[in-house]
Amino acid sequence: MRENLLDIRRIYYEPAAAELPRGQEVLAGFPDAELVEVERHDRIPELYGDETNVARWVRIKTEALVLGTKKSLTARPNGRSSDFIAPSTANGCAMACAYCYVPRRKGYSNPITVFANIEQITGYLARHAARQGVKPEPDQVDPHAWVYDIGENSDCSVDATISRNVRDLVELFGGLPNAKASFATKYVNRDLLGWDPRGRTRVRFSLMPESDSKLLDIRTSPVAERIAAIDDFVAAGYEVHVNFSPVVVRDGWLEDWAELLDQLGDGIGPAARERLAAEVIFLTHNDRLHEVNLGWHPKAEELLWRPDLQQPKRSQTGGRNVRYRTGRKGRYVAALTGLIAERLPFCRVRYAF
Repeated sequence: MRENLLDIRRIYYEPAAAELPRGQEVLAGFPDAELVEVERHDRIPELYGDETNVARWVRIKTEALVLGTKKSLTARPNGRSSDFIAPSTANGCAMACAYCYVPRRKGYSNPITVFANIEQITGYLARHAARQGVKPEPDQVDPHAWVYDIGENSDCSVDATISRNVRDLVELFGGLPNAKASFATKYVNRDLLGWDPRGRTRVRFSLMPESDSKLLDIRTSPVAERIAAIDDFVAAGYEVHVNFSPVVVRDGWLEDWAELLDQLGDGIGPAARERLAAEVIFLTHNDRLHEVNLGWHPKAEELLWRPDLQQPKRSQTGGRNVRYRTGRKGRYVAALTGLIAERLPFCRVRYAF
């Protein structure tokens, strides 16, 4: 599957990462790649922060891989999608969704970085989960388990084509009595169906109307393929939710969302319906990402950059984000959640914003 997304020609590696067993496994998986030693995985001028890379955006994602070590091991409190954001075992993505927030941090290109110190990460997570004890009361995240998002800065389904890191995490949480892993994905990797998640990993398939996806979800699995995979992942022992994300407001948007909801309802069986839940996330865009997109995919910005509908919001990292205007957005959220209640009455909306 990965040959459709990756043709790794160069691996930028930290020496310490290359010495670890996982690093050696990754290097062995690409024997013909040119190896480039770097001091730090996040300071590679030809990959990050160079605006001339805009024209080579997809090529860099296809041909470059970075191998490093995760220096800071922290589980950050979350509260919406999960209870905690786990330390990353990868960063970046081979896909190129036009609205993705991750490139805002690195700039211009964001190929996959694999972190080789997986034993440190899994050990930290096991100890962190043990310290939490039993979850004191149900909440919208989960009624019983502490949930850790393991894919905040990458797509775990794609990461799993490169290393065993994601499988190690799934196996770890499969043995933790009080915790679950969770990740969102836009890529159907059926190799995951051969694993044994024991109901302790939540896969959230991200969905949007097909017409939006074709324009904005660059290099991802088709929406119909994601929906078709849901029953198989449920049968394999995963908890499966959906992300309606990002919701993009445009002419005819509700009609297209109604069609998608009907497609989802018709495409899954009783087992998936019984536990289906959704996160609803309306688009937040960014002025710097807008400028980047104008350099490689300007047509996407006709949907994403709508000053007539949006208002600025200063981000925590100091950037200028835009989101749908106060008042209007509340009406948009109410319209879509009402449509979900009508078309998918069995689907619980965990949160919508």
